[in-house]
Amino acid sequence: MLDLPRRRLDLGRQTGVMGIVNRTPDSFYDRGATYALDDALAHARRLVAEGADIVDVGGVKGGPGDEVTVADELERIVPFVEALRAAEPDVLISVDTFRAAVADAALTAGADIVNDVTGLHDPEVLDVVVARDAGYVAMHHGGQPRTRPYRRSYRPDVTAAVIAHCRELTDRALAAGVPADRLIVDPGHDFQKTTAHSLELTRRLPELAALGFPVLVALSNKDFIGETLDAPLGSAAGGTGRRVDGSLAAAIFSVLRGASLVRVHEVRRTVDALRMTEALLGWRRPAVEVRGLE
Repeated sequence: MLDLPRRRLDLGRQTGVMGIVNRTPDSFYDRGATYALDDALAHARRLVAEGADIVDVGGVKGGPGDEVTVADELERIVPFVEALRAAEPDVLISVDTFRAAVADAALTAGADIVNDVTGLHDPEVLDVVVARDAGYVAMHHGGQPRTRPYRRSYRPDVTAAVIAHCRELTDRALAAGVPADRLIVDPGHDFQKTTAHSLELTRRLPELAALGFPVLVALSNKDFIGETLDAPLGSAAGGTGRRVDGSLAAAIFSVLRGASLVRVHEVRRTVDALRMTEALLGWRRPAVEVRGLE
């Protein structure tokens, strides 16, 4: 269960879908296609129409890139949140930021969740979450923001390290006053992790789910999928399209292993794949049942 002031998501037998909006000119996925405000807003509204429960907007590329000042990030995030909140009053809005000032401004503008992909690199982010009655995504990062992994190793293993860090983050959040039903954990696929690490984490998601919080997997089109399939982005062999197929497979597998939220680029295809999986598991009825009955 994710219980936020604006909306409650019952994640017991229906997977929540978080659609991605990149307000950056250098996104690895869309190369700036939704950088302009009007384009970003139109894309976000499409994601909602396709079934996204949450729209996650980021103003800073997750990986290495040009410096983005706080003022730049605010300019990219706050007008978008204001516009989307006015256009879609019921959708949950998540803000992908590691800066307390940006989180505070975005929540004031109408956002509901802080998706901090650095695991409290800025400890004041948690103070903002508490003050604004927001949700918080506790993600394992394992390094400095916007850096690539290099021969990273974990003791005793990557899954144990991720679980320990997510437990530490949720304990800090609970102690600060964040209600348990506003917390989400994310293993942080690719962040300071090799492809082998990300594959292992996905197999062992039940261990992370045992912490008792909804598990978010943000694995859409990531490098560990590209390497697994030998599908580089922009390759002549159709790397992006093959990564989409791999992302759908990974999303379904993750749900079967205990994930209850998925963060994706292709919302419609993901929603269809997940709803079919849920029906096969007996979690939901078909949308239409007339075959052989009339």
